[in-house]
Amino acid sequence: MQSDNPLIADFVKLLNGAAGTFAGMSREAGATAREKLREAMGGLDFISREEFDAVKEMAATAREEVETLKERLAKLEGAAASSDPAESASDTAVG
Repeated sequence: MQSDNPLIADFVKLLNGAAGTFAGMSREAGATAREKLREAMGGLDFISREEFDAVKEMAATAREEVETLKERLAKLEGAAASSDPAESASDTAVG
């Protein structure tokens, strides 16, 4: 049973329009909130996962290089200690 009352039809149109407007406002408010949160998080100087992984890889490479250099230094010190002590004494006296 439909009513031909124009007042009711206008009221229904008004409610439908209001529902669409509220849905749009809700989407816009959500987008604005996400953008504000993104800005706030950006101000805290967080780094991206890619940057973290890159620095982690650089640190691992540096540790490997340090270990290699420690081994080379130990070999050189061992070679210097096993060389003639008289030469080492004269080198330190000159230097």
